[in-house]
Amino acid sequence: MNRFTLPRDLYWGKGSLEFLKQLDGKKAILVLGGGSMKKFGFVDKVTSYLKEAGIEVKLFENVEPDPSVETVMKGAAAMREFEPDWIIAMGGGSPIDAAKAMWVFYEYPETTFEAIIQPFSFPTLRQKAKFLAIPSTSGTATEVTAFSVITDYAKGIKYPLADFNITPDVAIVDPELAETMPAHLTAYTGMDALTHAIEAYVSTLNGPFTDPLALKAIAMVNDYLPESYKGDMAAREQMHYGQCLAGMAFSNALLGIVHSMAHKTGAAFSTGHITHGLANAMYLPYVIQYNAKDAAALKRYAEIARSINLKGDTDEELMKALCAKIDALNVEFSIPKTLKEFGIKEDEFNEKIAAIAELAVGDACTGSNPRAIDPKQMEQLFRCIYDGKAVEF
Repeated sequence: MNRFTLPRDLYWGKGSLEFLKQLDGKKAILVLGGGSMKKFGFVDKVTSYLKEAGIEVKLFENVEPDPSVETVMKGAAAMREFEPDWIIAMGGGSPIDAAKAMWVFYEYPETTFEAIIQPFSFPTLRQKAKFLAIPSTSGTATEVTAFSVITDYAKGIKYPLADFNITPDVAIVDPELAETMPAHLTAYTGMDALTHAIEAYVSTLNGPFTDPLALKAIAMVNDYLPESYKGDMAAREQMHYGQCLAGMAFSNALLGIVHSMAHKTGAAFSTGHITHGLANAMYLPYVIQYNAKDAAALKRYAEIARSINLKGDTDEELMKALCAKIDALNVEFSIPKTLKEFGIKEDEFNEKIAAIAELAVGDACTGSNPRAIDPKQMEQLFRCIYDGKAVEF
């Protein structure tokens, strides 16, 4: 038996933030990132709308990029003290992901982080609060997904948490928030959305409810991301909706090893954090080459290529055209093609890659990848990405 889960309500369009005036509740904690939402006036708007609805508001601010286990626990403690009946998270993927994890420890203080790492193992939520998400970036789609990514910096590992319990109750997809993104963030989040849609379409759990969402999202990224990157706000609005469709697809079809690899390399190297969307963009063409050795996956990559009018006489040619299209977007957005180009030192790469490969194979996203992979193959794949070599195994 399969399952398809989305938020109960999704409000979209310019000015849809005003829905908060109608929210029914007593107390709301507003979880925020580093300050851009306050800088651009959106925090004032949200608190004003909530007060108009008769809701008392408390802020939990400064959730860091790639939120830590420690931040999650601090936020949960603040929630237990304030006792909100609404958890509202606004910003990029980080504050929304963090708030999802905080929600668990607010309602179940005795639960440990280790207890929820296993996918779909969460206790039943909504015992104390409901969840509302407001994205300001156009990529993670965490406002409509059953996922949260939390980082254990002591171990240098990102943990993708997965459970339908943490799918938000309400999502507000207001493109006015996305107008504030700088160009590089527009590119990285847009390529994250593209990866979500492509991985969902070729996932072993794809189906008739997720396929149309994935293909539409791919078409929208193809049509609108380059202009959005250049600052066209009409294109940016469409990207905000397209990334949400990609989220609906992957939340239900799940993902693949592009995400497994990105999760396990983001915080692994001393030369600098590899931003999630950038990592996905870099790894995606190599993973397509790897997965295309599977006949069913090759066929679906060819279907993606046809859907955006790429040219090729065979499935193999169409798959290569898709990789070339992604490579061209990466060049346009100044995304490196290799881990060496990113700046990872060869000695450190060689020292760590076997352990990283093993962790990536064990990642929650690996199980739905269309082609099986073991740690030795994963290490080979990483070495292709480090040097920029074609994947031929």
